[in-house]
Amino acid sequence: MKDFVVGNTAKGKGVFVSRRFGKGEFIVKFNGKVYHRNDNPAGLDEDDNHYLQIGKDTFIGPSDTIDDMINHSCSPNSGLKVGKDVLLFAIKNIQKGEEITYDYSTVQDDGWKMKCLCKKRNCRKVVRDFQHLPARIQKKYIKLGIVPDYIVKSREKGKVL
Repeated sequence: MKDFVVGNTAKGKGVFVSRRFGKGEFIVKFNGKVYHRNDNPAGLDEDDNHYLQIGKDTFIGPSDTIDDMINHSCSPNSGLKVGKDVLLFAIKNIQKGEEITYDYSTVQDDGWKMKCLCKKRNCRKVVRDFQHLPARIQKKYIKLGIVPDYIVKSREKGKVL
């Protein structure tokens, strides 16, 4: 974890890089126990949780490591690739001292939403499922390879966008 520093942000804790990461470079693996939607894990707070959707009906729980503290941004510098593992990659160059962020909407497809605190110029104010992203952003994220198959397949089956 020498490449990362946990610090305070206006959103709470955040993860900052202590070295430069180049576009396409692997950043960190997300860990945690995998849960099925029906498991309804104890302690799941709908408004404040660290459960990450990784499949149509599967989620990865908190790991008590830095992946729990990586914040959302409507203008992210990284994105998740969900497969056998859940891996975070830089989608642009990340400079030393910069906060690592990804767009939570890229993995959400279950009716979830939260108030956005990123304060970026292009902030959407509310973070919602992938289907609610503007079409141009959806296409950009799909082209970058940071939208999991369960979302891409549901989109291809004609799910209303």
